[in-house]
Amino acid sequence: MNQAVPVLLYHAVMDDPPDWIAEFTVTPEEFAAHLDAVVDSGRTPVTISALADQLTGRAPLPPRPVLLTFDDGFADLPGPTAEALAGRSLPATAYLTTGAIAPGGRSLLPPAPMMTLDRVVELERSGMEIGSHTVTHAQLDTLSSGRLRAELVDSRAVLEDALGHPVPHLAYPHGYNSPRVRAMAARAGYETATAVRHALSSGRDERYRIARLIVRRGHTVADVEAWLAGDGARIAPYRDGPRTVGWRWYRRVRTVLRGRPSFAG
Repeated sequence: MNQAVPVLLYHAVMDDPPDWIAEFTVTPEEFAAHLDAVVDSGRTPVTISALADQLTGRAPLPPRPVLLTFDDGFADLPGPTAEALAGRSLPATAYLTTGAIAPGGRSLLPPAPMMTLDRVVELERSGMEIGSHTVTHAQLDTLSSGRLRAELVDSRAVLEDALGHPVPHLAYPHGYNSPRVRAMAARAGYETATAVRHALSSGRDERYRIARLIVRRGHTVADVEAWLAGDGARIAPYRDGPRTVGWRWYRRVRTVLRGRPSFAG
């Protein structure tokens, strides 16, 4: 049996987000209710490293695991969001866009309140595992090999310099990836990479496109409870459909015609 593993993806947790990220934002009250549902589910909260152990054959997952992940590095993350997690003894994995949080950095993310790189150690000490979310948040599957490698390698180098230890996990911006991107992530030294896929993961998922469920503002506690029960979404792994492949090629051609990287969002 392919046991479902919910990997929830959050972005900002705030009451008044910028319009561009509002669809992927939940309020602090909603977030607290989601976390309470996680606790009440009886699932075992783990970080992405535990799923990596399963997928590489090093160690099995604990019974009924659940993963909480956060992308980009919004300002709430090392403050109230980390406190809400720590108050319930819930570990998590945070994937940070280094160009948006490092001094002098540049990214494709539109303006928003972001955390700063000098708080990454504090974030880790609060119980969050740190992963890379590239430098600029570009659509990785549309980039040249040179630009792609720089996004993967440079972001990890910034985080490793700040933390003083390896950063082996990656999240693709907006989940965009391809066989070429996945191969490059492996060659760049990452142990795992998470996508989106709008699906439940599993102990047999693909190591370089782990499925996640993106939490949108319209999702209710009942939706989260269904995912925690292993329902409400398909279970990875599964092959990309024609629409996904076609959309990838369309975006690649559009990027070539524009002559510049596109924001993954």
